Amino acid sequence: MQNDLFQTEGSSDTRYIHNLGDALISEYPSAFNSAEATAYLDCLINETPWRQDALWIAGKKRILPRLQCWMGDPGASYKYSGLILKLENWSRLVLSIKTRVESLTNKKFNSVLLNYYRNGLDSVSWHADDETELGSNPIIGSVSFGVERTLHFRPKSKTDSRKFILKQRHGSVLLMGETLQHNWLHQLPKEKTIKEPRINLTFRYIYQL
Repeated sequence: MQNDLFQTEGSSDTRYIHNLGDALISEYPSAFNSAEATAYLDCLINETPWRQDALWIAGKKRILPRLQCWMGDPGASYKYSGLILKLENWSRLVLSIKTRVESLTNKKFNSVLLNYYRNGLDSVSWHADDETELGSNPIIGSVSFGVERTLHFRPKSKTDSRKFILKQRHGSVLLMGETLQHNWLHQLPKEKTIKEPRINLTFRYIYQL
């Protein structure tokens, strides 16, 4: 796995390329400076209509260990694991983040899933963002505000022992390339020593409008 650096280090458009062999991740570690990232974090916590949804697994109701909110263009419906997410209208705050991400990555998005990890006990299990409505080659723009958390990646193939770990920094953006969701799973595990919050926005493009 190779990392390449583009642009001037420390600037908002600094970019690292993480080459996983069969997928690429572009990391912009300083997309938002510390002050604006903290301001976004505080406003998102207080102004977003958060929900704590549940999944039915093997006949049992499982409360998700995080809060979430789905925003997007009219008709941008989305579901995963049998859960149909309630569509909220774009907020001006989230639209301003979307504009920055689109400018930085030169990609267009029409929806976003916001996840609020209140502390290190909140998490998300192994998964791939490969639902039908995301199209054949999903590209995900992931923004992180708050405490640094560790994102784990592993191949979908059980015979492939590769792994990749990435620290998501306060104010950073990841662009997950179009083959990543085909070939890899990712998770945000629990980190019990962490007491501070983190918000993650994953911008997507829904094709079945």
